[in-house]
Amino acid sequence: MAIRFYSTLFLVLFLSPLVIFGYSPNDVRTWCSQTPHPQPCESFLSHKANNIPIKGKSQFFKISTQLALDRAILAHTNLYSLGSKCQNAHEKAAWADCLELYDYTIQKLNKSIDPTNGATQNDAQSWLSTALTNLETCRAGFVDLAVSNNQLMPSNNVSNLISNTLSVNKVPYTPQPEYKQGFPTWVKPGDRKLLQSSSPKADIVVAKDGSGNYKTINEAISAASKRKGSGRYVIYVKAGSYKENVQIKLKNIMLLGDGIGKTIITGSKSVGGGTTTFNSATVAVVGDGFIAQGITFENTAGPTSGQAVALRSGSDLSVFYKCSFEGNQDTLYVHSERQFYRECDIYGTVDFIFGNAAVVIQNSNIYVHNHKTNTVTAQGRTDPNQNTGISIHNCKVTAASDLKPVQSSVKTYLGRPWKQYSRTVFMKTYLDSLINAAGWMEWSGDFALKTLYYGEYMNTGPGASTKNRVSWAGYHVITSASEASEFSVGNFIAGGSWLPATNVPFTSGL
Repeated sequence: MAIRFYSTLFLVLFLSPLVIFGYSPNDVRTWCSQTPHPQPCESFLSHKANNIPIKGKSQFFKISTQLALDRAILAHTNLYSLGSKCQNAHEKAAWADCLELYDYTIQKLNKSIDPTNGATQNDAQSWLSTALTNLETCRAGFVDLAVSNNQLMPSNNVSNLISNTLSVNKVPYTPQPEYKQGFPTWVKPGDRKLLQSSSPKADIVVAKDGSGNYKTINEAISAASKRKGSGRYVIYVKAGSYKENVQIKLKNIMLLGDGIGKTIITGSKSVGGGTTTFNSATVAVVGDGFIAQGITFENTAGPTSGQAVALRSGSDLSVFYKCSFEGNQDTLYVHSERQFYRECDIYGTVDFIFGNAAVVIQNSNIYVHNHKTNTVTAQGRTDPNQNTGISIHNCKVTAASDLKPVQSSVKTYLGRPWKQYSRTVFMKTYLDSLINAAGWMEWSGDFALKTLYYGEYMNTGPGASTKNRVSWAGYHVITSASEASEFSVGNFIAGGSWLPATNVPFTSGL
């Protein structure tokens, strides 16, 4: 309810650009013809025309985004009213996910046209990308649970209108200034060790043995919601295994553990057990500015349980440092927004790094478990103008202990195209002999093979040869440093502007 009130307030404050500016029917046709989905653009705008021309791209962007917001609010209201029509637990689960995801979409659309937040075009493109991803995730829940009640499905019109805003706001690639060795110029060489090793002071302590403020992480999150202000709030989680499902919606939360394998958050929800992929996460984070350090995130659902997420992040500008993500299928759900992973361990079998964030995984270990066929990544970009993708930089891809004895008989691929514009790159990464010579695997026939972007740049190891790789139109052996640098921390997630404040080390360039 709070989300819908905020959106309505926003409409009142801005008196809707549709009313402020106005436009002629011919203008509408001209501008809408430049979008990927002109029909809904024209249909929803033309009947409000009052013969005042649209004055430029910036104004048309505001109008287009406001239109998408209006329709999203209406769709959310309609969906809410359909709750009583859910006929079983699976329909109810998919419906509940969609209701939550529409809320998030409305927030992101509001944020994209709020003139008070100082957003850049790149910021807006990230938020709009997330708005669209949320609706795709809503649809995916129906597929997960084989729900056929089309009445509950999201409107294609809203997705198409958001796609139009992405097209209008598309930002040309411009290289960002590089920070040497991952630190801004104001940090002196002697300060680097101190920066990396500094341990933040805990605001609250979680301990299973009762020696802290709380015994569960969920109790600590609840307490954090009552904090004053919105600055960084550190929750220190002492060593122990915490069996709970955690959702963090608060901004600027840090979970600080005692190290990989010491502080463990574990759950076992799965699609096989009756939840959607989205809702199977042991830990789910949507509050922006989240940081985790020294924690193992685990989903213990077995390899026959289907999708079972250990961690899902939709937190913008989120960081995971010296963490472990352990599971089988769909272990790490890099759902949306801008994310960074450093010195982490990631375990899985099928599509175990997946989602539609703009994410860089750096200096980390990727371990593949024993399964008949393995795919490391499944990136979910559905629109060519989304600024999203998975960049794996200076990592190692090797067999986990259970796969090592039989890895020659198991097929393991770097990824497969979950969605039409799937985008993934491996750069300067060690690829062990478990990687199949073809490198990449089809999702279904020739689906997305021309529209995806898969790249490899200066990888090493026995599985790194590109001699017998796939010959798809969308596959690239990258030889240009400037092309590869598009997927670096500094350029792909603008890391130089926000990572220094987290005190986590990073390499900005290649």
